[in-house]
Amino acid sequence: MEERTNFEDNMKRLEEIATELEKGDLDLDTSVSKFEEGMKLSKECSEMLEKAEKKITMLIKGENGELAEENFVQNEE
Repeated sequence: MEERTNFEDNMKRLEEIATELEKGDLDLDTSVSKFEEGMKLSKECSEMLEKAEKKITMLIKGENGELAEENFVQNEE
């Protein structure tokens, strides 16, 4: 399997795998292999999203009317 380091490429491959599995014409071994590949890609995508979320900064308007950057902090429920 070729290594994917791009979120969009991983998502495209996940869609391809889902389509192949939904067709239902793969043998069991191939289906399991595709499922495992999909799970690995899904984990990689989740990690990429987490890293991106940590890098997000928001522009806020300060009291003096100037824009300032502030780190994005997700509210945990």
